[in-house]
Amino acid sequence: MRHHILLLDPAPAMQALLVHNLEGAGHRVSCALDARGALALMAAHAPDLLLLEWELPDLSGIALLRQLRQDGALCDLPIIMASVRDSEQDKVLALESGADDYLCKPFGPREMLARVHALLRRRARTLPRDGSNQAALRLDPHTLRVTAGSVPINLGRVEFKLLHFLMDHPGRVHSRAQLLDQVWGHAAYLDERTVDAHVGRLRHALQPGGCGHHIETVRGSGYRYQAAGAGVCA
Repeated sequence: MRHHILLLDPAPAMQALLVHNLEGAGHRVSCALDARGALALMAAHAPDLLLLEWELPDLSGIALLRQLRQDGALCDLPIIMASVRDSEQDKVLALESGADDYLCKPFGPREMLARVHALLRRRARTLPRDGSNQAALRLDPHTLRVTAGSVPINLGRVEFKLLHFLMDHPGRVHSRAQLLDQVWGHAAYLDERTVDAHVGRLRHALQPGGCGHHIETVRGSGYRYQAAGAGVCA
């Protein structure tokens, strides 16, 4: 399937190489040399995926990444960060700042395309449906709003994606490794305890609406969303 890829890299030679390979794979590619240019392009037409260089002339890739994750229209945009930085600390920083995947430079075109296609496939599997509605807890993926009865629930980006995935598979138990893959994407650099921390935040956020108990821990296995038998949210 043809996708629109936004390539943000200040090096013209790298841009030319990536454009050649992405277009050769059938994708439509837009290019920007700095964060300002990329934001203008995204405001005009949101891409299907952003390939983001860490080192930019006007704003760091990390700062731009965090800015995008706070943007209601772009908070769920698939993003792969690319950089010569190859330390575990840098990879973790990028992933925890909102990157879905991380590419260390130099990388081969086949690896780049494989990462792009893998992320797009995961994205397709979790595309928003018309809405997830279990009992009185409602999640609207189009407006990024969650309500429990009449109580609005404020969730961070990761907690929203986690709840969305669990609600789309009610009653099914998912291991921490499965949740890392489905919610965070390529998460080889994240500890499974990251899942526990975000589940705790999600439950805490759902408490004002009386729905925290719907996120169940299955000891030794993982987590599930359980609506049946859990009672109606207040």
